[in-house]
Amino acid sequence: MQLFNVIHPLSSTDPERPDLRDVDRAEPPAVEQFAGAPGDTDEVVEIACDESGFSGTNMLDPDSPVFVHAAVELDLRSAKAWVEAARRSLPYYGDEFKANHLLRERQRPMLNWLLGPDGPIHGRARVHLTDKTFFAVSRMIDVLTTEPTYASGTSLDPKGRAKALALHHDGPRVFGPDKWHGILLAFTSLMRAKYRSQVEPMTDELFAGLTSGPARESSPAIKELRSGRARIEPYLSQVLDERTTLPPLEPLMPALVETALAWGADGRRVSVIHDEQSSLTLHRIGQIERVLVKTWPGRTGPLLSLRQVDSRTEARVQVADLLAGAARRIASDQLHGHGDPELTALLSPYLEPTSIWADAPSWSRLTEPLTTPRPDSPAPALPHHH
Repeated sequence: MQLFNVIHPLSSTDPERPDLRDVDRAEPPAVEQFAGAPGDTDEVVEIACDESGFSGTNMLDPDSPVFVHAAVELDLRSAKAWVEAARRSLPYYGDEFKANHLLRERQRPMLNWLLGPDGPIHGRARVHLTDKTFFAVSRMIDVLTTEPTYASGTSLDPKGRAKALALHHDGPRVFGPDKWHGILLAFTSLMRAKYRSQVEPMTDELFAGLTSGPARESSPAIKELRSGRARIEPYLSQVLDERTTLPPLEPLMPALVETALAWGADGRRVSVIHDEQSSLTLHRIGQIERVLVKTWPGRTGPLLSLRQVDSRTEARVQVADLLAGAARRIASDQLHGHGDPELTALLSPYLEPTSIWADAPSWSRLTEPLTTPRPDSPAPALPHHH
């Protein structure tokens, strides 16, 4: 019988994370253990995950417009061999081989090979993209018109996504691009409030912007936002009081939901090895599991376990980090309109169609397969195993 299991590192100093030695003795808050129901599959896929592009709660940083969550299915020996080969190709890489090393021009053949059809992750990796500005718009819809849940912003919430997409396009048209950016800035600043005394003046600033546009030109989504002020104080009171509450500006949560859904789509349970993230508390992972269980009627849900590790000691997570970092650069360049066609086409097979992305032209380029021949990229020399 398999149990839902959330494992955190012994080295964690986060007060929300219990010591690993206490996990078996104490019930995590509001988290049940889920035993496999009769008839559940015994097939399990183990994936290693990492993210790139997290800039705190600053969703509008122009230098970091994209958040990426990557997952790879590799055996440990293959991952170690490839990482060691990649390290040997560089004169200096510090404590850990990172994506910025791989993205240097002289490493282009290796990057092409990693992403290409002859590389180690082809058909064994997935990438979920988040346009952070669109994510902020989506969260504004959630906070002012309903209530954010762990399904918000994901493919499990198609109505919310449709509203956010409409608002993403209507906002700049109704208010003008600069004023709309100011409204989004006011909203994200409000969501970052640390003290109750900040909430009312910051809410005033947000609604001064929202109510300043011409009423006759407002879209249904904007009209709904303008009537949502009463929702803010109760929601932020909960956020400020409960450290277990869904972080309003944390793109990792919907990305993890989509990752579990994608890898479990064939009926297998998903065991996740993840780089350490302070936001992945026991309670929050339990809430994600509860959302996922609802997608598998009569079953336990796709997420079997999640174990957090130091990426410096886990080669599979390092490969996921490299993929995430490369994908972020490629996707960001396309969002800014100056993408590399070859790298974009190499990334295309890995992209999740459920990515949180609103810009149709860049998404069309990102998902367009390579149609012109490219020179073969040689594989790096890998060590022999005896």
